[in-house]
Amino acid sequence: MGNRLSGRVIAIGILLVVVLMVLSGSFFTVSQGFRAIVFRFGQIQSVESEGLHFKLPFVESYIVVDVRTQKAASPADAGTRDLQRVNTNVALNYHLSADSLKDTYSRFGLDVEPKIIDPRIQEAVKGVVARFSAEELLGKREEVKHEIETALRTQLLAYNIVLEGVQITNFKFSDSFDHAIEAKQTAEQQALKAKNDLERIKIEADQRVALAKAEAEAIRIQADAIRAQGGAEYVQLKAIEKWNGALPQVSGGNTPFINLSPKP
Repeated sequence: MGNRLSGRVIAIGILLVVVLMVLSGSFFTVSQGFRAIVFRFGQIQSVESEGLHFKLPFVESYIVVDVRTQKAASPADAGTRDLQRVNTNVALNYHLSADSLKDTYSRFGLDVEPKIIDPRIQEAVKGVVARFSAEELLGKREEVKHEIETALRTQLLAYNIVLEGVQITNFKFSDSFDHAIEAKQTAEQQALKAKNDLERIKIEADQRVALAKAEAEAIRIQADAIRAQGGAEYVQLKAIEKWNGALPQVSGGNTPFINLSPKP
């Protein structure tokens, strides 16, 4: 009896373990921001959203897919319209379309960055940069960024990838082109300085002319006033007003301002 009872206990224990394993393998939970692709014998059965879900144990399996915002970055090399080589780095934010996960997994799998995103970045940068000269890339940075973003958005949508935004680092040119741009900027700065100096000199010359005219006009007005006040007599009167009373230390000649001639 004892052996038979022990065998039943062991059998019941094994059965409970199996039941627990079956129950634990029959449910799964999907967190917010994720989706679960459910497979039955290797074939996609469904795509489940957030929450608790049931699956057939030992028959169905699942993988969890992140549909939140992801980041990807890739270097890109391209040629400008004027045959200059330029390097840049494109970083983007994206997410997988939750409604198209079944198609995405069936066609491309989930390793989308090396298989899809990086090649599309290369294509978009090459196609857009080829329409601009090297100097235009520097002066129209926002326009170039917008065109690359538009091209990428259209291309990635065909792969069920939703583009959220693009960031582009500075365009890097060859050393010779950088030196040429630097020399051009230096020449432009020197030309601007020369222009400013010429304008300053002209203004200063105009000021001197205006000052000379003003002084000449003042002299003319003063001369007119002197003539109106009696000419030489007026000049002598003004000199007497400024005389300090000291006589010159010389002999001979007349004392300044003193006319000894008798009146007629």
